[in-house]
Amino acid sequence: MVEREGNTLDRVFHALADPSRRAILGQLATGERSVSELAEPLPISLAAVSKHIQVLEQSGLIHRSVQWRTHVCSLNAKPLAEAQRWLSFYEMFWNERFDALEDLFRAKKKHKK
Repeated sequence: MVEREGNTLDRVFHALADPSRRAILGQLATGERSVSELAEPLPISLAAVSKHIQVLEQSGLIHRSVQWRTHVCSLNAKPLAEAQRWLSFYEMFWNERFDALEDLFRAKKKHKK
């Protein structure tokens, strides 16, 4: 189970590492799009967009279906939720550290008075 989760997180973070793939996900957050619609605002070729879509599919972040000759993509946010759960541990970690640092500053400020 842990290995499978790790592989999923690895694929999700790899997919999120590229700005073009993040832009594609941003477009899909408002609804499904054809591959050509996803490619339109990006400064890369349709072939490059197709490769990015394959990475996003492998990560589980998007689902692609074929409607006649048109490939249509939709967002699957579930892997993002899994990544958010993993990141939330580190958010708590840093919040605790910042709270401790704030306490030190306040104690030092009281000591100076």
